Amino acid sequence: MKKLCVSLVCCCFACIAAAQQELVPADVFDNANQWLKENIDDRVLDVLGVDEPRVKKFLADIQRQFDGVYVYDLGAWRETARQIQPILASYEETEPYAVWLKTHLDYFDVAETLRTNVAPRGTNSARLPAPSPNVERSVWVKVVEQRPVPASASKHLPRLKQIFAEERVPIELVWIAEVESSFDAKARSPAGAAGMFQLMPATARDYNLSVNVLRDERLNPEKSARAAAQHLRRLYTRFGDWRLAFAAYNVGEGRVRDLLKKHKASSFDEIAHYLPSETQLYVPKLEATLLKREGVTLAQLKSRMG
Repeated sequence: MKKLCVSLVCCCFACIAAAQQELVPADVFDNANQWLKENIDDRVLDVLGVDEPRVKKFLADIQRQFDGVYVYDLGAWRETARQIQPILASYEETEPYAVWLKTHLDYFDVAETLRTNVAPRGTNSARLPAPSPNVERSVWVKVVEQRPVPASASKHLPRLKQIFAEERVPIELVWIAEVESSFDAKARSPAGAAGMFQLMPATARDYNLSVNVLRDERLNPEKSARAAAQHLRRLYTRFGDWRLAFAAYNVGEGRVRDLLKKHKASSFDEIAHYLPSETQLYVPKLEATLLKREGVTLAQLKSRMG
């Protein structure tokens, strides 16, 4: 196992070195290289199996990239994330983060696709123009079209849809669990979200879920589904638009509200480039997933909310 982990880490260095030949900000690679140099060595088993704070530091670095607004930066982390993910999955302490990271690997792929579409290899530009939301939607439709249904989905879908129906939310929205966690309740993000529907602690408590050192009901699929459905209904009632509701589910209601006010906007597309990279990619990914899994558009969902 130790040889496997070391070889995977060596691959990380090779991937970063190769990627440095492409047009991406140098500080992105500096961050990735610095983490690897500081935290991965011959004692890799001890580092990843015992010293979880160092693993969290790496994930926090990844989270910072998701929180940035320049979506192309994510592409620079693509190979590093792919090589680190199976290492995290090898240890009980870090497996929940591995589940989260695996669900987010396609964000790095899409970010790189968007970058190469705007600036083919060898193109010199100080800063590329942000991709339009329509372009992002078209890329996600192609990506999701090739994706099989998560293996654990069939086990949960009937009950989850029943819960969403009880909460008077379109039952198709249960597929948010695929986007958030691939229907894996173990998923935990470095930002603090957890469970199949990736609820933050404060959000979970708002819907009467227990979140403490002894009990975390976000890990209960049915309870987290009910809270997620209630939250989605509240957000849709607040914004009257599913894209804005999805954005608020991902980044927070306050952030979306403030951006709409600041830019005198009324739609997701008008504020998309000011949102975190994760949210910019999350909304069209969810939209493409709903189209693929249920054949529904957001306009059809809106009509069902009355």
